[in-house]
Amino acid sequence: MERSVSARPSEARSRLLDTASRIFYADGLHTVPVDRILAEANTTRATFYRHFPGKEDLVVAYLEGADRHLRDRLGETQAARRSAEEAVRAIAADIAADIRMPGFRGCAFLNAAAEYPDPAHPVHRRVVAHREWFLSALSDLFARIGDRLAEPAARHFVMLRDGAMAAGCLSEPAAVCKTFLDGVEGLLWSRSVPGAPRG
Repeated sequence: MERSVSARPSEARSRLLDTASRIFYADGLHTVPVDRILAEANTTRATFYRHFPGKEDLVVAYLEGADRHLRDRLGETQAARRSAEEAVRAIAADIAADIRMPGFRGCAFLNAAAEYPDPAHPVHRRVVAHREWFLSALSDLFARIGDRLAEPAARHFVMLRDGAMAAGCLSEPAAVCKTFLDGVEGLLWSRSVPGAPRG
């Protein structure tokens, strides 16, 4: 159901969420106190609690915003490509571009999962939901490339992406991106070669 104009987030909520998203990504989730977010967002504690029952609700909202952004971006990337193979390459190129960005700190979802390892926690569940969507979207693309099982190839792509996201914080980004993109090319090649290993 579409939101009405009156249901749009308030300016204060948007400011809190934008500020928290920037700080959470740069500095982590557990280490950032609410007082810092309030100070940088120029917002009162009463306003904060009017929009978010607690800090972890703000963390979930941060991840939901990141999820929406990535879904929209993938949809736009896919719509602009003529074939599924071109779309996979473009998605990989977007990931590589992120890794090369100043201030890159890895994957927001992997970072959150490391800080919230309990599978029952709402933050962890939000991470899992995002990753299930991403795997499903890639499986749909790989199903249109080659005639073998698509999910193993999608899982392979996700693992390549996860490794690149982690290595991009630790190693030279250009080398990490080249390795990642070469791996994706190998994965696409394997979909078109009879008898090539699955995935």
